[in-house]
Order: sequence, then C-alpha cells, then structure tokens
Amino acid sequence: MNNSTRRAGLGISLGLFAAALLLSWLTQGTGVVRNDLARNIYIPDDLTMPLQVMVAYNGKDVFFRYRWPARQPSIYHDMVKFEGGKWVRYGTSVPGPQTQGIYEDRVSMMVDDGSVPEFARYGGYITIGDGMRFFTSEAKADEVKAHPYLGGKRKQEEVRKYLPATRKDINDWRSVVPEDELAALRQGGYFLDLWHWRAHRSNPIDVSDDEVIFDVRSGDAGEGPFTANWDAEAKQPKFMLDPQKTQRRALKWDDLVQRKLGLDDVYFINEDTAAPFDATHAWQEGDTIPRRLLRRGDGSHADITVLGRGLWKDGFWDVTLKRAMDTGHPLDDKILVDKRVYNLAFAVHRYAVGSRWHNISLPITLGLGREADLVASRFEGDGPAWDQPWHAVTLFYPGQVSWPMLNSARHAGAEDIQKGVPVKYRHSENQLAHYGVEAEFAADIRRQWLFTLFAGVMLIAGFGFALNQWLKRSPGA
Repeated sequence: MNNSTRRAGLGISLGLFAAALLLSWLTQGTGVVRNDLARNIYIPDDLTMPLQVMVAYNGKDVFFRYRWPARQPSIYHDMVKFEGGKWVRYGTSVPGPQTQGIYEDRVSMMVDDGSVPEFARYGGYITIGDGMRFFTSEAKADEVKAHPYLGGKRKQEEVRKYLPATRKDINDWRSVVPEDELAALRQGGYFLDLWHWRAHRSNPIDVSDDEVIFDVRSGDAGEGPFTANWDAEAKQPKFMLDPQKTQRRALKWDDLVQRKLGLDDVYFINEDTAAPFDATHAWQEGDTIPRRLLRRGDGSHADITVLGRGLWKDGFWDVTLKRAMDTGHPLDDKILVDKRVYNLAFAVHRYAVGSRWHNISLPITLGLGREADLVASRFEGDGPAWDQPWHAVTLFYPGQVSWPMLNSARHAGAEDIQKGVPVKYRHSENQLAHYGVEAEFAADIRRQWLFTLFAGVMLIAGFGFALNQWLKRSPGA
C-alpha cells in the first residue's frame, strides 16, 4: 500500500469517525419532553403541590375543609364575547392553561366505602380507562356519539372517567357490560361518590356539584348547580345580567383578561341576577356574558353546600363543604356512618387549567371515630371549631397513565397490580409525577434511545476503523 492510498484510507476513516461522533452528539441528550398541544400534551411547571385537609362531623352532618396554594384565584369560566357582530365563546377546556385565563379553580374528592376494592389501592388511576378525553389517543366524538348506550342513552360525546367492572374489556371503552349487570353493580354500591367544588360554577351560590363515577362520570339525580346560558338556534345567550339589579347587562372583556373582577364583584350570572336576553340592545364590542347560569339545583344533585363560601386570601384557597352524613340517596352518595373507615382521593385544578391537567392524590383512609390516615373530629352543635391539626397530602401530575396501560406489559409493575400491591408501597408522589411525564413521551423516548444506541455503535465502529487505519503500515515498513 503506497503512502497516498494509506492517507486516503486514513482520511476516509477519520471522516467516518467524525460523522459518527457528530451523530452521537446530536442524538445523545436531545430533549424529547416538550409541549405539543396538537397531541394534547402540555407539561405543567409544578409536578407536585401540597393540599391540607380537615374533617369534622356531629353525627348528622360532615364537614370537609380544604386549603391549597394558588398564586392567584381563577374564578371566571366559559364566557361569550360580542365580537365582530356575533357572540364568540371563550373558556372551553383546552390542553394546558386557557390562554385568556378564563377557566375556574376547582377542588374535587372521590369517596368510597370499600365497595370499589381497587380504589383503596390505586385511587383515581382505576377511573382512567381506554379512549380517555384529552389523551393523545382519545376516542373520537363521532364514535362516542354513535355508541348505542354511551351516546344514545347516556348522551356522551367523549370518554370520561369510568370504573373497570363496567366494561367487559378494560382495553376497550366501547365494551360496556349489559344494562342489567350495570344495575346490579350500582345496587351493590360499585360507584364512587364525587364531591366537586368549582370557583365559578358553584361557589358564588354556596353550593358544590355532587357527581358519581360509574359507567361514566355524571351528575347525581336532579338538577345541578348550573345550566347552559346559550340559545343554539339563535346563536346568542338566553339571559343577560339584569341592569336593575346589577347596573349592567354584560361584563367587560378587558376586566376579565386583566383580572379586575374579584370574589366580591359581579363575575357570574345566576337566577337572581338574570334577565331575558335583549337582542335589540345595542351591544358593544367586548361585551361579555357568562355562558353558565347558576341555580340552586335539587334532588340528590344538590346535597353538598359550601360553608361560608370558598375564599382566596394571601395566596391560598380555603374551602369548606358540608353534607348530611345520610343523604337518603344511597345509589348516588356514599352514606357516612360513625365508627367506619372510608377511602378518599383528592384533585385540584388551578392556574386556569381544566380536564386532565390537574394534580391528584394517592388514596388515603378517613376514620369516623376510628384510626386512619385522616381522623375526623367529632363535635357537638352546628359547626366545627377546626381546632385539630391539618392533614397534609401531596398531589401530583398524573400524565397520560391509564388503567389499561398499568395492567399491560408496558408497565413493569403490572404483576404487582395483579397481586393487589397498593401503589404507595412501590412509588412516591414525586416518582409518579415523573412517570406520568415519561408516559406522555414513551414512544419519543424509545425512538431517542434507539437513535442514541445506533449512534454509539457507529461511534465505536468508526473509532475502531480509524484506529486500524492509523496503525496500518505498508509491507516492509
């Protein structure tokens, strides 16, 4: 081999080595975690947050008090703005924060009495089934509406929370069990009671939404605390603010986006402050009317009230909910009995986020005169003194983790779930938050790993080839 040939071979080998090194550098450490709203991906800044809880009861009523941090309160929700001669909707649930801040803060709590055994071990994870809304793989609205039971009878347009035994196959949201089996499950207590306080849609009238998670997530029997203030045919609100009672017909858009309206201002519309919408009025650009009409509700749906109204002060929300221990509605509510232990799980929405962009808790136990994670304080009279210590709960961002995924080969702990090992024995809240983020990018992480592996192999091969060329000598040298 002459010198020119050797130099050419060495140059090629060094070029291959440099290319392999560049490929390795470009792929190794390249971030894949990034917001992608088209895929329903938005990663919040705070993956964990604290929640404080107290519980008290007097044998007749039970009181739950919640306290959590929020830099500012989000109390506006679902508005229609007069824009370009027509009413335009703002404040629907979107991936991540609502751009104009038109989305309310919320605290919710799931309650079980032991009738849903998986709940005590895995909490809200069991309610996240196949096709869940706002997942990257969410079921299409047309498919849900075309389902004879979910769309036809239950009037669903998206897949929301549901319990595993309501489906024949946990991997298929469509596989609802027969209705007679659903009825038997419900009679047997196989449902979760959902307490749901909202800063806009319930707090101003001192009530909380009362819902149930079963074959879908739905309200209890009766009317809830709000209804739609929208005439779809006329494409305008049904009601405006009563100028005789509120000195205005509408809110001003700029007041909302600049957060000028607080808890003591008119930022909502209810049955007492509403007047029939006047289409002949000279509406001005930026006039804004809440698209939800607040009402007292009735029946089982109106069992929960707010004690003293939820308040935000000095960077914290403080909300107290009150309900009869025995509501008389055992098919909608978990009846609370002294000397029993119950299972709870909490969630908080803040910073103008909706849907799955909340923080949730692992399940905890509540004891009424019994030892538990959280022991309720017994008192005499109409209202608690709240002289017991707070119980601290860590909430975390759950990401796109579903019950089917947790029970599949994709989850290394699936065998533990089959054995009934509680999640708290295997993971902390901080770990679960990071696993939730990883689940959002599982395919991207796998693809990145393969790229990095390939680049590493090429780097080793290029280095070996270059070193071999460098050491080569011509015959007789």
